[in-house]
Amino acid sequence: MTAPAAQPGQHEPAPMPVLLYSEAEEDLRAAVRALLADRADAPGVIARVESDTPYDPRLWKALAADIGAAGLLVPEELGGQGATCREAAVVLEELGRSVAPAPYLTSSVVATATLLALAAQEGPVVELLGDLAAGRRTAALAVSFSAPAADEAQPASAVDGRLEGTVTGVADAATADVLLVPTTDGLYAVGTASDGVTVQPLVALDLTRPLATVILDGATGVRVADAASAVPAVGRGLLVGAGLLASEQLGIAEWCLGETVRYTRERHQFNRPVGSFQSLKHRMAQLWLEVVSARAAARNAAGALADGSPDAPLAVAVAQAYCSGVAVHAAEECVQLHGGIGMTWEHPAHLYLKRAKADSIAYGTAGRHREVIAELAELPAP
Repeated sequence: MTAPAAQPGQHEPAPMPVLLYSEAEEDLRAAVRALLADRADAPGVIARVESDTPYDPRLWKALAADIGAAGLLVPEELGGQGATCREAAVVLEELGRSVAPAPYLTSSVVATATLLALAAQEGPVVELLGDLAAGRRTAALAVSFSAPAADEAQPASAVDGRLEGTVTGVADAATADVLLVPTTDGLYAVGTASDGVTVQPLVALDLTRPLATVILDGATGVRVADAASAVPAVGRGLLVGAGLLASEQLGIAEWCLGETVRYTRERHQFNRPVGSFQSLKHRMAQLWLEVVSARAAARNAAGALADGSPDAPLAVAVAQAYCSGVAVHAAEECVQLHGGIGMTWEHPAHLYLKRAKADSIAYGTAGRHREVIAELAELPAP
């Protein structure tokens, strides 16, 4: 079905979004899923989050360098794969399905998209992008994980090139090699091992994505953008992060639904599978409808970002406003319909619930995104 032709004096209609997965995307999915099944199964993830080292360097090397997932958004001439947000979204779907502790969203998506948005991609920016694409280093944008927009992030101060300030709730800062620090003077790349930089880990609800407080006390770094360029670049990074986070939330919901259906087929009461009870059928059918709708919203956001559509902010807001709630609902149903075993630490359901709850306020709450939708669509705010 083709879109209707524009009438004289009207704008050309926007192209229909591509929601289906390409063959290349399915091949990428298969490779990432096989890797995560081998190196980030449920017992392994549970063991790691209960230790002091939730990240597995070997897993990250295999994902980032061997598969090449870290460089999907980076153009080939800068050392990346030259792919788009659609392919990165597939990786995040699989990471959501396994809740594997990996700095993909923060480093390969948010930090990378921020650097790519800079007008002057030369010198240190090109070098850092090459290292991020190859998986040699990881980066984190030094804003709170719940920051919904660049103009609402609290920048550090910069005086004579020395940075001062404290940023709380920075995702993956404790494992990053480089921090991208928005300041009143522009955007700085600061090594986490530099003098004047202190990263204090926080006890977060979601232990698969550690948070930390970043304290800058006279730290120095390389200024990669002036103040005028830094705000839109950080805004782009947060927009891409929010849009592709919806794909991670989709992966969470898909795993929770699939695991719940499997368990209720095997669990018997009164000599019948509990999944055959009508009340549970209705709950899982409703959840299936929500997951299907979440897939459409997440794919639409990834496609809009990949195509550079002017409707990308609206698509991202719609995806986040919807997918965050679906992920939480799916995880809650997974815990409840597993009965007693769903309440144990040995079962991974609690990891998915915690990740879904943490993601629901990342890069803006659902309510904040609904306000954005109202503003962009010129509707009364909720």
